[in-house]
Amino acid sequence: MSPALAKMWIAIASMVFMFISVGFIYLSRYKVKMKWLRFLLALVAYVLLIFAGIIIIFVVFSGPTPQ
Repeated sequence: MSPALAKMWIAIASMVFMFISVGFIYLSRYKVKMKWLRFLLALVAYVLLIFAGIIIIFVVFSGPTPQ
């Protein structure tokens, strides 16, 4: 697998983490009534969001890949 293709898959994984994070935040705010589950879902969502942001920063600032 070329480095460019690897960076593409890493960026897609980061976008999936963001999508999952949005779903977990929605569930924790509007659908779940148990406080401990709300807290757990929100915690996982924010951790995924921060992790996705770090990955995107890595992908963007690592620059273009040589051919």
